[in-house]
Amino acid sequence: MSIQHTLIVGAGPAAIQTAVAVSKSWEGEVSLVNHNSSYSREVKNQLEKSENVITAIAPNRPSLSGKVKITRFYDGFATVEDRFDVIILCVPSYSYHDVLQALRIEKLIQLKTIILLSPVVGSNELVSNLVHDSGRSIELISLSTYFAATKFVPDGNLVSFTKAVKKRIYLATNKKTGRDLRLVEKLLAEAGIETVVKENAIDVECRNITTYVHPPFFINPFSLNEIFSEKKSLKSLYKLYPEGPITQETIRMMVKLWKEISALVVELGGNPINLLQFLNDDNYPVHDESLSRSDLDRFCEVESVKQEYLLYIRYASILIDPFSKPNKNGAYFDFSKVPYKQISRTESGEWRVPRIPFEDYKNLKQMHRMGVEKGISMPEIVRLIQLFERKAHEWQYLKGERITGMRSEQRVKV
Repeated sequence: MSIQHTLIVGAGPAAIQTAVAVSKSWEGEVSLVNHNSSYSREVKNQLEKSENVITAIAPNRPSLSGKVKITRFYDGFATVEDRFDVIILCVPSYSYHDVLQALRIEKLIQLKTIILLSPVVGSNELVSNLVHDSGRSIELISLSTYFAATKFVPDGNLVSFTKAVKKRIYLATNKKTGRDLRLVEKLLAEAGIETVVKENAIDVECRNITTYVHPPFFINPFSLNEIFSEKKSLKSLYKLYPEGPITQETIRMMVKLWKEISALVVELGGNPINLLQFLNDDNYPVHDESLSRSDLDRFCEVESVKQEYLLYIRYASILIDPFSKPNKNGAYFDFSKVPYKQISRTESGEWRVPRIPFEDYKNLKQMHRMGVEKGISMPEIVRLIQLFERKAHEWQYLKGERITGMRSEQRVKV
């Protein structure tokens, strides 16, 4: 069965890359929609200049590269017509509920499938409840995470650049006989990405590395001071203290967070991941001399102190790319030298916290809400949420200005 009309929700780098990949892999038309904003008006102007042509650059990935003419661009959700078979949500997972309500899915009779490009734990269930309330029967496909690392080319009008793709993506559908799952598998296979289909969406959504790594590394006093400073940061996201945030305490936070998320995954009917094995086998491996296969495979069985020890070894082992070719002086590629993005003011005058850690904060809030509904105690998640909100509130109070997406007195209830 072919797809006649696909709607990409979002207009960021991942949305542009996905639109090009979909257009090249599937049959039919591709359109874009973004919420009404100053950025949407900028996108609309750029599309008028390019005659609706968008461009994706992905070296050595022909199925992800090229120029594509999109059929329509909707500057706001209210104007979207009932013509789309598939909607792909290329927006932060915390906005799924608001986006689908704004699209009024109960009116989109042609819609058969919604694809969640980068969900968080519980997103499929949340969207499924929304679809059920609308009286519709729609297939929901979850990916474990966005399949690439993509950004915009500076000053390139809607030109995305993908510097890397994931080696493996997990997929699940909420329907026993999924209509469009095979098409997602085809698209990813053409990009050289291995796919693993799981029976349960929660077993897919718990396999996103950022869920476990970003909050402890980027919602702590060291990182928040860098992120909320208007003075250029000289620190690095993935280095050991004092060059970066990785300390004994941040590793301890990671273990506590993993255990709380694992409890939520079990409550939602899934199987928790072996964190160390997942980080190594699905993401960035280290040499056996650093971590043995036995250490990786038995991670869940050892006590917390050893789990912290093994994770610290891992992050110390990838300060450099251990598989890179050393230069003439014997130095390996500095893998961990990734600068912090900091709070900044947009052209329209709004203050924004960068995606890392703002999206991670919002994802923590969503998981905490689900934990409360399921009767799960999540003290570490609550502590991380409060830490972020306290810093944001302090910044707003001292600056006398608002941060977009934050109220001045937000506090999570324990």
